[in-house]
Amino acid sequence: MSLGTLTDRLRGIVRPARELLPPAPAAEGVAAGQVPDTPASLDVALGGAWQLEGATRCYVVERRQSAEAWHGRVQVGAIAEGLNRAAVDAPLLANGAPARLPFIFFDLETTGLSGGAGTYAFLVGCAWFDQTGAFITRQHVLARAADERPMLDIVARRFNTAGALVSFNGRSFDAPLLETRFLYHRLPWTAGRLPHVDVLHPARRFWRTAAAAGEMSSCSLATLERQLLGAHRVDDVPGFEVPGRYFDFIRTGDARPLAGVLEHNRMDLLSLAGLTARLLRMVNEGPGAAGDAREAVALGRVFERAGLPTRATESYERALSFPTRGRGDAGGLLVRVEALRALAQMARRCRRHDVAAERWRQVLEVPGCPRAVAREAAEALAVHHEHRVRDLASARTFALRTLEIGLATTRNQAVRHRLERIERKMSAERSPERPLF
Repeated sequence: MSLGTLTDRLRGIVRPARELLPPAPAAEGVAAGQVPDTPASLDVALGGAWQLEGATRCYVVERRQSAEAWHGRVQVGAIAEGLNRAAVDAPLLANGAPARLPFIFFDLETTGLSGGAGTYAFLVGCAWFDQTGAFITRQHVLARAADERPMLDIVARRFNTAGALVSFNGRSFDAPLLETRFLYHRLPWTAGRLPHVDVLHPARRFWRTAAAAGEMSSCSLATLERQLLGAHRVDDVPGFEVPGRYFDFIRTGDARPLAGVLEHNRMDLLSLAGLTARLLRMVNEGPGAAGDAREAVALGRVFERAGLPTRATESYERALSFPTRGRGDAGGLLVRVEALRALAQMARRCRRHDVAAERWRQVLEVPGCPRAVAREAAEALAVHHEHRVRDLASARTFALRTLEIGLATTRNQAVRHRLERIERKMSAERSPERPLF
């Protein structure tokens, strides 16, 4: 078989995707009858339109949820109002970057999660609140491979109107993937200069607890929206189905499987806005807004990293005000240890050594204290009693306890040296002074 014959047969089997999809509209508009009016067509299945800006073309689906609409237990307008009121503290969640309104929330649906040149975004969802408090979503759909560059160009224009970008795991996945595609098409990645609030990382600190505690252990967006916003999805498309639905669309030209994907993306964007508003409200109102010890400790970490020690201390002390349920409350006890440890470390940095020692003692009194933290506390107390209080008996007790706890074998030799030194000092105190003559 000749090479030409084989090539012709392969071309007959593997038809290009552009032959399967409706033809693109001209730059001047969409001519009547150019896109088939069938249930499978983009316009009928998704309810969008071709966005034309000069020679740039992109299929866009835009939706508006009024301020009076509800998302779980929260009204859309209340989310907008909360963001407007607390946006001044957004830099604390953006690693100090000057984040400000307007926020552009964005989320991608991609052909896979592996990354690399073979993975690209076929749906870029952007959302924001308008002046009435309504939530606007604009979803850019990659209907043809040839339209990726125009789609990215239109997305870049939207990003450039933002005072800050907000995503869920966007720093690690969404933004790098988009940057790769921008570079592939030799487009400038200007969004890299914008402040970026990645909600996933503070969400883990505020709401992820130990699985053994029987509480929320997952920090997926769907889990958080159920637990915190009271929103429940009906007939939602599982994430693992999303790439397959897009490939079905590419093979058949039937856009109906994408309708559920777009709804999934819209829910993600609105839940992202709701979680952002909740986080910013706590940061703005301070420790009193924390609903439990975990939130108070996470708030303390935010203030501590921002260089606000007074507010951080208040947050850690707020965490201690929440009662635990005894030895069976493993999660609550671990949070208490975390708060006490943070207070001890902050007091030591402020040279309030007596306060630090008291906090370390409280750490040792917590049932089930992790051995690594208990060793740290015992060692700190040994140093405190030897060098500051000059109570050698207590210093010896805590040094021995450090060895009994074990774990840090590389530091055991230093602890033994401390014990020998303490023993020599105690022996010198017990022995009578020799006469000078």
